[in-house]
Amino acid sequence: MIQLSSAAANEIERLKSKQQPSYIFFRLAVKSGGCSGLYYDMSFDETAKLGDRVITANGLQVVIDAESQKYVDGLTVDYSEDLMGGGFRFQNPQVSASCGCGNSFLIVKE
Repeated sequence: MIQLSSAAANEIERLKSKQQPSYIFFRLAVKSGGCSGLYYDMSFDETAKLGDRVITANGLQVVIDAESQKYVDGLTVDYSEDLMGGGFRFQNPQVSASCGCGNSFLIVKE
């Protein structure tokens, strides 16, 4: 369903270790908003909810809610550092368009 690069998994683990209380799950969601209509939201959670899908990606337990599942099939999440700082990069084969800032996207389902 999704893939996390080693760099992304390491950064998620680093961020997770700084959270209080200790969270078990990394939650990945797609929400409405942004210039193109959708954006990725990442957080940590203690529990999986009814309808969530729990997968293991690069050693991390990733939780994806039922609504977001249809948007993340084939998604690859990477993390990289550059002169402007570090950030997560999302490569999704389903994306039809994205905004100029690169933070939101559009998926056209046929």
